[in-house]
Amino acid sequence: MKKIVLFLSVALLSLGVEAQVKTPQPSPTSKIEQVIGLTDVAVEYSRPSMRGRTIFGDLVPYDKLWRTGANKNTQITFGDDVKVDGKELKKGTYAIFTKPGKENWEVIFYSDASNWGTPKKWDDTKEAATTTVKVADIPFNVETFTVMFSDFTMDSAKLNIIWSNKEVSVKIEVPSKKIALASIEKTMAGPSANDHYQAAVFFKDSKDFAKAKEHIDKAISSRKEPAFWYHRQQSLIYAGSGDKAGAIKAAKTSLELAQKAENADYVKLNKDSLAEWGAK
Repeated sequence: MKKIVLFLSVALLSLGVEAQVKTPQPSPTSKIEQVIGLTDVAVEYSRPSMRGRTIFGDLVPYDKLWRTGANKNTQITFGDDVKVDGKELKKGTYAIFTKPGKENWEVIFYSDASNWGTPKKWDDTKEAATTTVKVADIPFNVETFTVMFSDFTMDSAKLNIIWSNKEVSVKIEVPSKKIALASIEKTMAGPSANDHYQAAVFFKDSKDFAKAKEHIDKAISSRKEPAFWYHRQQSLIYAGSGDKAGAIKAAKTSLELAQKAENADYVKLNKDSLAEWGAK
């Protein structure tokens, strides 16, 4: 009986330790995932509300560094190199800090995005891009702090920071033309040597040696520099298709290339195969 009571006491204590009270957060977190042109952009931030308070010049002092939201500092992630108001910014994640003023805001993209709030010690070298933008008046109050994108074109959009009756916007330019041209050139050029190589290995493993042979031959002819592993696969594919002479020729080429590369593993594999196929 004592053991049962002890067990129940421990179980109840464990439940008490693990249980957590859940209540709504005063500044809920939000995440925006947006494609601008061909570039992935994401913003993570917390959203405080006015709740009858005067925001700018009071809760958020003028000309003082602000985390641009609540709780953890606002973060923005770019999937490609971009421009913010014409300034170059490498792809990656940044904290967005601001210095709100009566007429203008300073918007700072800070390379250390791991701060909770503002950094304890500011490092000028971590200012990846800084711009000054004008404040626009809104004819009504936006109760909850909001970050959003607007004014989309093929290669740009505006990042809007809105709260109370104020809005500031930063133009984000993305390399859509560069990405699209690279994609077009790659597609028009057709599959790469590696694409053919991967396909050849797949068809070889699937025992479809006719297709495997087609792709491995294209892979080898497409490479600028010969590769011993390409010719190794060619020898196995030719052997699987019943072309022993072709297999021996490919294995000898692979062996020669492997010896030049001082790759002992492939040297042994090719020698073993040549012996198995009765090469002279």
